[in-house]
Amino acid sequence: MTTSYSAPAKIILFGEHAVVYGQPAIAVPISGLRAFATIEPSPPDQPGLRLVAEDLQQTFHLETVDADNALAATVDIILQHLQVPPPSVTIRLRSAIPIASGLGSGAAIAAVLGRALSAAANLSLSDDALNTVVYAVETLHHGTPSGIDNTVVVYEQPVYFVRGKPIETLHVKHPLQLVIADTGQPAPTHIAVGDVRKLVEAHPEQAGPVIEGIGQLVSQARQALSQGEIALLGQLMTDNHTLLQQLTISSADLDHLVQTALEAGAVGAKMSGGGRGGNMIALVSETTGAQVERALRAAGAVRTFKTVVHPCGP
Repeated sequence: MTTSYSAPAKIILFGEHAVVYGQPAIAVPISGLRAFATIEPSPPDQPGLRLVAEDLQQTFHLETVDADNALAATVDIILQHLQVPPPSVTIRLRSAIPIASGLGSGAAIAAVLGRALSAAANLSLSDDALNTVVYAVETLHHGTPSGIDNTVVVYEQPVYFVRGKPIETLHVKHPLQLVIADTGQPAPTHIAVGDVRKLVEAHPEQAGPVIEGIGQLVSQARQALSQGEIALLGQLMTDNHTLLQQLTISSADLDHLVQTALEAGAVGAKMSGGGRGGNMIALVSETTGAQVERALRAAGAVRTFKTVVHPCGP
């Protein structure tokens, strides 16, 4: 018998990096872009836990793989949290989420592995428990993660997130039409997070007001979402990008794509995620989405895709 599990990508609308320092952030799932895991009994002649990473063309047994293998380390952490030995199953992984691009690929993989391994151990894992597990995996790979990737990926809802406080789902009054564009430059989150921390520690008088400004902007964005103020939301996105530039975690490619989107008719645009590469997002209308997407491709984006954040909440 084969059982399947999936988890979505995520995109940060507002608040990346500042969220590490207690400021709010807003993030949404990208339901059409997902990671998948299927679980089946291991072959009789190959007992133990076997992991098949189809996208990476890797197959390994947990008992024999190198300790520094990232997927094996992820599995080890999950099993430690579940407090179970490795089950004798085969888990097949595949993902449409680009790696190291600010879309939560690592959290999505950890989430589907957590669900698959708990099922193999005949455990019922709540979303809250899974969120804790995925955060532990994020800590391994990113050092000091914000907690936002695991939260959005596990609960699969738009969220207003403040570290250390209860999760709040968002009221989104009107659909948000988004275009996401990938610079093609890998953007390991832990490097950018570490660089911002160095800036905060070395120049608190410079970085502190920027981080506080991002927090204030996120609170305004929350209200704009609940009231359906799309034009204001777009301006806040662009303002957020300017503040992130001041934290030195944008890049020439990201800045170019943001400017291209605005010139092509986007309501607002900003980098998203760790920065230094990865993705940017543009808020568009139904009539401007196609032209913004074309302009971004012409400007050098290696891939673009559209997504819709649907109305939700009270």
